[in-house]
Amino acid sequence: MANFKRPVYQKPGPDDFFKKMRREVEEKVLNNDKLYRLNIAKAFGLLALYVLFYCCILLFGNNTPLLFFFYVMSGFVMIVLFINAFHDAAHGALFRKPKHNDLFTYVLEVFGSNRWLWIRRHISLHHAYPNVQDWDVDIKQSDIVRIFPGSPLLKVHRYQHIYMWFIYPLYTLNWLFIRDFKDFFGEKDNYVKRVVTIPKNEVYKLFAAKMFNMFYMVVIPVLVLNQPWYRILAAWLTMHLLASILGVIALVSTHVDEDAQFPVSDEEGKLENTWAAHQMIVTKDFSTGSALANFLFGGFTHHVAHHLFPAVGHTYYPYITPIIKKYAEENNLPYTSYPFYKAINSHFRMLKNRGRLANAESIMMYGEI
Repeated sequence: MANFKRPVYQKPGPDDFFKKMRREVEEKVLNNDKLYRLNIAKAFGLLALYVLFYCCILLFGNNTPLLFFFYVMSGFVMIVLFINAFHDAAHGALFRKPKHNDLFTYVLEVFGSNRWLWIRRHISLHHAYPNVQDWDVDIKQSDIVRIFPGSPLLKVHRYQHIYMWFIYPLYTLNWLFIRDFKDFFGEKDNYVKRVVTIPKNEVYKLFAAKMFNMFYMVVIPVLVLNQPWYRILAAWLTMHLLASILGVIALVSTHVDEDAQFPVSDEEGKLENTWAAHQMIVTKDFSTGSALANFLFGGFTHHVAHHLFPAVGHTYYPYITPIIKKYAEENNLPYTSYPFYKAINSHFRMLKNRGRLANAESIMMYGEI
């Protein structure tokens, strides 16, 4: 793997806008303990709801429509719990004590993944260098889709705005059964291993989590319910397909629309902006005025606030965003928020443009998948 220079941001000056913004946020927003308690109540409420829907699978799953219904509801709650409570805990933003945040992140093992690797992948790569090619692993996940302008253009990419509609619903299945193993054991373009060395005990935890998840989500229902195994497996697959659609809304609405910026570092690895300015340039909000969207997507609707204040719980973000908008206007910095459906449309227009803005030389050079 190529030896890439770690990107370096410009140093903020004494009058940097973020110093003033942070001070105002601390004084006006972060002393509200009601928002802290609300976040904790939401976290445990979602966790209880996940357990409830799973129990409903076992109690009512002999009825086929209810079997599918409660599997799908379990998948929806899994995604909402991940986006809200787990995500906050992973950033140390759910509880005030680090050990409590660390303990709560084990919910990801319950879902079949690995908390240790996800946290380091997300924080050390995506949050550290959002939208920076060869570093932001949350955006660069597979050659099947071309998002970065500097990525190789393959013949298949001319159709990516069509086939990604069918691939995105496989997101959680890909995560659990391909991406995790690629990050743990892959050597080609392994972004994660640039920043961490994976302990052996995490490898054991990875396999244990996946076996445990499959055991309670598939094997136990097969043993308990009077349903054929293939119907239970179909309900489980339906859960993942529909849950992925909910999760992908957050995935594609915040960094990768048709106006997205992908800053490039120079030969020395230097980026042209400070860390805070960079976060605002590459990050967007969506559906900030929707109470339902804010509940479902937590720190993703107010995603600019999350990138600027990742150690703050998402229940504070609706009160931080007006302050961000004010500083953006005063400092000639971008701020964008639009409804989620416009964000999704913009994302697929970006895919269409990124797949066709090419020349014959690029196709000949890189070939086809």
